[in-house]
Amino acid sequence: MNIQETYASLGLSDYEYDRILELLGRAPNFLELSLFSVMWSEHCGYKNSRPLLGRFPSDGPCVLQGPGENAGVVEVGDGWALAFKMESHNHPSAVEPYEGAATGVGGIIRDVLAMGARPVALLNSLRFGPLDEERNRYLFREVVAGIGGYGNAIGVPTVGGEVELSRSYSGNPLVNAMCVGLIRTEDLVRSRAQGEGNLVVLLGSKTGRDGIHGATFASDELSEESESRRSNVQVGDPFMGKMLVECCLKLLEEGLLVSLQDLGAAGITSSASEMAAKGGVGIEIEVDKVPLREEGMEPAEIMISESQERMLAVVEPEKIGQVAELAEHYGIGSAVIGRVADHGELRILSGGEVVGSVPADYLAEAPVYEREISRPAYLDELRELNLDEISLPEDYNAALLALLSHPNLCSRHSVFEQYDHQVGTNTVVLPGADAAVMRIKGTSLGFAITTDGRGRHCYLDPEGGGAATVAEAYRNLSCVGAEPVALTDCLNFGSPEKQAPYYQLARCIEGMSRASEAFGTPVVSGNVSLYNETSRGAIYPTPIVGMVGILKDVSRHATPGFKREGDMVVVIGSGPGVSLDGSDYLEIIHGKVAGRPVEPDLAAEKRVADLVREMVRSGLVDTAHDISGGGEIVAVAEMALAGGFGIEYEEGEAERMVAGQGRGRADLAFFGEESGGFIVAVPEERWDDLQEALSGFAYDYIGCTGGDRFKVGNLINVSLEEMREAYEQDLFGG
Repeated sequence: MNIQETYASLGLSDYEYDRILELLGRAPNFLELSLFSVMWSEHCGYKNSRPLLGRFPSDGPCVLQGPGENAGVVEVGDGWALAFKMESHNHPSAVEPYEGAATGVGGIIRDVLAMGARPVALLNSLRFGPLDEERNRYLFREVVAGIGGYGNAIGVPTVGGEVELSRSYSGNPLVNAMCVGLIRTEDLVRSRAQGEGNLVVLLGSKTGRDGIHGATFASDELSEESESRRSNVQVGDPFMGKMLVECCLKLLEEGLLVSLQDLGAAGITSSASEMAAKGGVGIEIEVDKVPLREEGMEPAEIMISESQERMLAVVEPEKIGQVAELAEHYGIGSAVIGRVADHGELRILSGGEVVGSVPADYLAEAPVYEREISRPAYLDELRELNLDEISLPEDYNAALLALLSHPNLCSRHSVFEQYDHQVGTNTVVLPGADAAVMRIKGTSLGFAITTDGRGRHCYLDPEGGGAATVAEAYRNLSCVGAEPVALTDCLNFGSPEKQAPYYQLARCIEGMSRASEAFGTPVVSGNVSLYNETSRGAIYPTPIVGMVGILKDVSRHATPGFKREGDMVVVIGSGPGVSLDGSDYLEIIHGKVAGRPVEPDLAAEKRVADLVREMVRSGLVDTAHDISGGGEIVAVAEMALAGGFGIEYEEGEAERMVAGQGRGRADLAFFGEESGGFIVAVPEERWDDLQEALSGFAYDYIGCTGGDRFKVGNLINVSLEEMREAYEQDLFGG
């Protein structure tokens, strides 16, 4: 194999190889070339997205750590802080779904651990192709099992998430994992290597060949050959992961570590080079001292292996005995594999001789590709939605039940039941609500977390969809009474080398940035996953937002379910802005993905969401839900099912809905979607208080809870039992 074939096989382009020659002033050997190949992959180097990511706002009054570390950190109060991040494991999960999903969970836990935080909550966001395809059913089943298998065993509750199906994800599932960790503000740790002569210590599992070149694999499009790259997928050990978490937290508590870093993509190479670059120092690694699981591993294999459950620490020489003793106590491995130096290079030694040496800064700064952002033709070819071509339902009861039973809108209970969501006894609001709510023991404080994505919306209108994704997360946190403070994201897109995916990426980032600025929710961490394509084409552009909110009094929160018979139900923010464009109703009932969804009015949305949150915080409202997929009628049905109380729309409101809110189409009023609508309920004795709180806001009283039926005029009249039978689908087909 000649040199061009060699670097091409490692995923490096001609330009990138020439750039390496220019930087080094010489030809690299195979080991050095391997280091560049993983660090300059899209997965590690963000070559195509870095010029766009600077648009995100990242500062805020609660932000203690923004982008650039293993996780973002925000202050909660009373000396507490939350560290959180979201990452993807899409490509590994496409070829080895159980291990791909499991190690995605393990990796995001270690990112939070690297900040010195105890992992306390997990969430996920999943996308698959339709379950009528056997391969998609297999991927779905195994991914959910992998998430549960790792999270349950390591003892971190999985408290929330979302699942959506679309043909655009067939063969290329999205598996995004989020972790939140709790830490005292004074205990925050960074990953900078410091102190010439300090020791570099590898903690955790032994190193094997699993995951080698996983970073470059994650930077390629999926193809028929991808199945042969199962060896690029790591294998997890959650029990070792649990011991690693406890050991690292104890080492930090005892003040035995200078810095700490997760070993994820690109293994020792990425961790050591990033620690060195951030600290402005060099690191020397003796590969002979790395504990191996397999014989005969070459230095390049050792350096880029992505074996799981490993952390890299910098330790002062006089403390190494205590570190080794604690590692042995927790049953994990520890080995001194190198030292901090002053030469600024990642230097690899084998048999006492230098076998490779590259300035750490060169590895940490991959080339950047600034591409032309040009509007793709498909956006201009999308037809405007002509309502005259959309037939009205013959049976609105059947339409409602069809929506409730669809995999994109039905209950997620069959998924959530596979996750332990109460381990640690801090979960206040369980999965299935608008957001999960967690307590901070020993305080009145709590926090809420949600993950949200709107791929179809982003496909039809990338900028509007990006803004709507952030807006939905903001609404969901407000529904439970939490003040949103910051977000993490995972940007899942097709190949940036193609016009449409790159345009989608750029415009989604712009929309997300505008919304983040409007809501005061900076982006403090995140991940980019590109090249999500198969022979069928690219996935929908799918930015996923994981947002965190704070509750000063965790006992003051709301959930969606109706609480009492006779409660008075109000829709806030609903009106003529509803649309069928890009709606679940349009796709599920009519098989169409078309039109331009309503673009959020960010200022108006914030005003209404802040109102709902204040009503919850004050104790006026304990029942709240946002209007999202399926429109108002589906949202009300979900509240009825969650609480076990029916509702009959008040006669005047029912007439207005049946008349299509003056627009002549009941399906538009029932199932149309907008951005910014909420439904709240209060006891009759608080009605005057609610009206006073809503002064100056548009709202409609729709009726009182009670009975066991859902009735809207003469068009909808179904029992809760019928709705529950439709809604409680087993997504696994059992």
